[in-house]
Amino acid sequence: MLGFCHIYPLMAEVRVGKQGRIVIPSQVREELGLSEGDVLNVRVEDDRLLMETRLAALERLRRRFREGAAGRDLVAELIAERRAEARREEEEIDEFRRSH
Repeated sequence: MLGFCHIYPLMAEVRVGKQGRIVIPSQVREELGLSEGDVLNVRVEDDRLLMETRLAALERLRRRFREGAAGRDLVAELIAERRAEARREEEEIDEFRRSH
């Protein structure tokens, strides 16, 4: 029987079967709202196998970008980078013209 608590993640022990198949326990499927035919993204992270729904992956990426952009004006940073690059290109063109 699986222990279930919202303070700690739902955990279960599973075996890898023929052809690398893993059966996700019913309580885990119910907790995640998984149904037959649902697609999961699978990745290895820090020597761990992680599986997540496409929606969960999208939300994780959205959080990461929100947190990374907190307190920053990304548009202003992009404009400043483009202007600096344009200045460098102009300097290179001027230097090329002077040398030829």
